[in-house]
This record gives sequence, structure tokens and C-alpha cells, in this order.
Amino acid sequence: MKRRTLLKLAGATLLAPLGRAAQAEDSLKVAIGQMEVWAQQAPILGQRAGIFKKYGLNLENFGTQGAGETLETVIAGAADIGIGTVGVMRAFAKGAPVRIFGGSYTGMSDVFWYVKADSPIRSLKDTTAQHTIAYSTNGATSHSVVLAFAAELGLKARPTATGGLPATLTQVMSGQIDIGWGAPPFGLKPLEEGKIRIIATGNDVASMRNQTVRVQVVNTRLLSERKDVFLRFVRAYREALDWIFDDPQAMTMYARANNIPERLVKQTADQFQTRPGMQFDTISGVDGIMADGVKLKFLDAPLTKAQLGELIQIPLRGS
Repeated sequence: MKRRTLLKLAGATLLAPLGRAAQAEDSLKVAIGQMEVWAQQAPILGQRAGIFKKYGLNLENFGTQGAGETLETVIAGAADIGIGTVGVMRAFAKGAPVRIFGGSYTGMSDVFWYVKADSPIRSLKDTTAQHTIAYSTNGATSHSVVLAFAAELGLKARPTATGGLPATLTQVMSGQIDIGWGAPPFGLKPLEEGKIRIIATGNDVASMRNQTVRVQVVNTRLLSERKDVFLRFVRAYREALDWIFDDPQAMTMYARANNIPERLVKQTADQFQTRPGMQFDTISGVDGIMADGVKLKFLDAPLTKAQLGELIQIPLRGS
């Protein structure tokens, strides 16, 4: 597809696709947990590069401390779109006005747990009830994994909500938290510098390796009152998701905006938060997601086939 220069950001000339005929832009509020991680960049970089503008959209992206907080903002109507986890199923079952319209991340390769380099803790089995282990917010993916560590891997440390990635690292380095949680590329630099050690990853929980652990969530008001706007967002999101992996300028933009070496961004995209992991069109491992949700007390009971059909509404390509 042909592109021409549309805008400049931080002195760098960016490329964006040629737009359709000029039209008034519709605004959407998008809540994004952990805005600094690569896996969340499709709406952020896509907005900066003009992809959403091409579809007549202006995104008001704002950050939250994690998926649990994100879901709350969508339920309350403070955001039209957000990212959620199994908590979405629980909220839906209780009548919350939310629907799943796409995947955000499948698998657990992009989340890890770490300690200070001089910590005596070498593995999760070394923990005691006096230790603490971090997760972002209640109902977030990191929360689910920590509970699974306790249920399946013998973790004894006390789960503690620490919010976002920078705040968590500060608490670990200052000794307030024994085990922090991280997501690349955040954490790769202190790891490279020998300041921290990784002791576990989300993939250590075998049951979650092939599950879609984060999903795209929409408030039903947008579906009922602004369906065309919603569908334009989906088309633009799919294009932006392809673009951030296909165009090297996307990684350059991201690296500059977050003050991260570009080589660590590329490492993240190649090894951790990959294009297959960030697939949008399928929610994988639904039965396992519900089983884990019940076991970890995020769900009272599995959803029925009819409930899942109502909850998961992924638009077909071309719609």
C-alpha cells in the first residue's frame, strides 16, 4: 500500500497510509493497561502514524494500572474499548455491559517474575509466607498467573498488587516487594545490567500457554449506538497491528517514546511479544480459561455455549 508523509513526531518523519476522502473524525476512548509494553502498541502507534485517522477516528488513549482497572473503566462507560482477562467473563455473567471483540495476547511468554540480583530466592519453591510476590491489579493476567503459581507450583509468597511496571520495579529494588512482575521490553535493561534475575515466567503454568489470556473488550453502548464507528476501529486496529511489525519505523517510534534501546524492542518483538502471540481474530483455549477461572475463583461457574456466543463477537474480516 502506498504511503506518504503525514506528520512529524519528536523530529522524526513518520509514514502513514494514504487516507480516504476527508471526513469528520469520531472519537473513541481506549483504556490500555501497561501502556509502555510493546504488546499494547497497535492503538498507540497506529494513532500517531495516522492509521486510525485514515478510518475517520481519533483515539483518546489513556493508561491504567492493569486489566482489572481497565475493565472497570469500560463497564463504567469511562472508556469505549479496553483490554481484559477472565474477569470479563465474570463481569458479563453478572450482567455487565461488555463484549469481547478480539484477542489481545495468546500465551504467557510475555510476562515474567524477578528478584533483585542478590536475593536468596532462586525459584518459586524457595518462597515462604513471609515473602511477597507482585501482580498488577485484581483480575489482571498477572494476578491469574500468581494464583496459579500457588495452586500448581508450590508458591507460598503473599500475592500483592503493585500496579504498573515502573512502580513494581521501584518496590523490588527498595525492598518493599520480594518478587516483582515484568513484561518486555520493560525489565530487559536491568536484567542485562545484572540488577535483577528472572525466576519464573507465565509459561511455567502449563495450562495457560495456549490460552488467549488478554482480550479486547467493548462497552455494549458502542455496539448498539455507534456500530459503524466500532467496525472502523476493528479495521484500523487490524491494519495497525500488521504495520507495527512490518514497518521498522514503528519500532523506532516506540523506542524513542519510551527511551528504550531499539535492539531491546526488536528482541521483545522476536522472542516475547510476537506477532502470533498478538493475534486478534481467535480466542483460544476458552474451555481452559473457564476451568482456570473457576479453580482460581474468578468465575463462579463456566459460561454456557449460549453465553459464550453472546459474549464473544469478533467481526469477520471485511465487515
